[in-house]
Amino acid sequence: MKAPRLRAAGLAVALLGALVAATPANAAPAADAPTTIASADCTIDPATPKRQFRAMWIASVTNIDWPTKTSWTAPDRIATQKAEYLAWLDLAERLNHNAVVVQIRPTADAFWPSPHEPWSEYLTGVRGQDPGWDPLAFLVAESHKRNLEFHAWFNPYRISMPAPGGAGADINQLAPNHPARQHPEWTFAYPPDGVAGSRLYYNPGIPEVREFVQTAMMDAVERYDIDGVHFDDYFYPYPSGTHQVPDDATFAEHNRGIADKADWRRDNINLLVKEMGEKVKAAKPWVKFGVSPFGIWRNKSVDPLGSDTTGSQSYDIISADTRKWIKEEWIDYVVPQLYWYIGQYPAADYARLVPWWAETVRGTKVQLYIGQADYKSGDPAYGSFWMNPRELSDHLTLNRSHPEVLGNVHFSAVQVRANRLGATDIYAQDHYSKPALVPTMPHLAAKPLLFPVVTGAQRTADGVKLTWRQPADGVGPLGTATSYAIYRLDDRQLPGRCDLADATNLVDTVRATPGAVQSWVDSTAEAGKSYTYLVTALDRLHNESPASPARFVR
Repeated sequence: MKAPRLRAAGLAVALLGALVAATPANAAPAADAPTTIASADCTIDPATPKRQFRAMWIASVTNIDWPTKTSWTAPDRIATQKAEYLAWLDLAERLNHNAVVVQIRPTADAFWPSPHEPWSEYLTGVRGQDPGWDPLAFLVAESHKRNLEFHAWFNPYRISMPAPGGAGADINQLAPNHPARQHPEWTFAYPPDGVAGSRLYYNPGIPEVREFVQTAMMDAVERYDIDGVHFDDYFYPYPSGTHQVPDDATFAEHNRGIADKADWRRDNINLLVKEMGEKVKAAKPWVKFGVSPFGIWRNKSVDPLGSDTTGSQSYDIISADTRKWIKEEWIDYVVPQLYWYIGQYPAADYARLVPWWAETVRGTKVQLYIGQADYKSGDPAYGSFWMNPRELSDHLTLNRSHPEVLGNVHFSAVQVRANRLGATDIYAQDHYSKPALVPTMPHLAAKPLLFPVVTGAQRTADGVKLTWRQPADGVGPLGTATSYAIYRLDDRQLPGRCDLADATNLVDTVRATPGAVQSWVDSTAEAGKSYTYLVTALDRLHNESPASPARFVR
């Protein structure tokens, strides 16, 4: 078992020797040892963290973000929808995001050729109509080209949206091959059919339903190179007036010996989350599983473990025991939707909730990112606090006081792009001015990577072109370089242990091209200035290799 690693190490030494021999006369010799990256004993700039999860939600339900309804009637619908998505990736790159969270199963349908569920109506405007291409394959491939993680956003139980524009609670309005039409006993309407806002849901209390929705979602996990599975806050439906979820008969038949219906409902969702996480890891151990719940678990007045709030409680109203999922480590990350401002708002103050969530994940393997309400910024309907252009930036500044907070996800893409009051520009400049690597997940399996060897660094008409090779190491997703981080220091200097500890010197990350010589052009390099470049390899979970020997350019 040692032979492949020894051969790879030998290749690294051979490449390094070739590199030194080929060093041009006007460049200092490359350092003959990789740079060890330190962080624990380094002074880190909180405005430029080396690792921070940054993403926006791209919602497809009712065509909120992508694809737009106008794309349905475009002369070339497929090309239009592809261009629309690429524009969202352009925005993500401009904001130095490193992931996208894209809704691919909004209403028990599919954005890929699923053998289990019909094509989504949000692709063509017609339920079940084949769009003539594989959107999910395109979404994943194009995101990876930009070196953005792709988190597939699924809604487990929602079948329809309220009419008009959706099927409402009329099961006959669903696609002809919809499983709900084949198994109407799996569904319920809530609120009741005929009441405004009525829609269809799969019944979470039926074991066959839980198995089916997991199978439908796992099809995408198994067939596509996604990086994460993502649930939002739709489990049992949010209450509507005094209407009750019609599941008395289901409780009587499938209560598993649980006497209290509320406890049983929570257990149904617990089983969904636990089993889904297990299935994801059994199929692809490197795929992350995360949930974005409503921002309040329980209030302290009801439960001493709860937060200092008085708002609605997800534990009670939608049967989501998110604190348990964290403590049991059934999920890899949690993104509470903290869609409230900082201030004297007793129902839910952002400044009270962030510490509660930070304490909740502390000591677990679950990472904490915060869901940000970009949709409220600059909208007077949400109150004067949201007319402060710095409100969202202040949220991200507050997060710095809690080391457990490892990133943010912004809702949603159209609101990020709207940039009302210039709020997006402000938080991007204050907090996303440099690229950042996705936080590592040490509890997930990994293998050490060998450092890259820079084989060329030269001035061109476009800037400075770097080329490098990656010694072969590992087979399959683990132990293989998936992307690279590129660091640039001013002047000709050997880097110190702390020069790569934050993102001060991080200029870009790029996707690896398997089996090829890697290259990248620094278009921001100034003529007449000397630079030092280093490259590190990252696996698909963003574990980082030692840095390459330094390469100097003037």
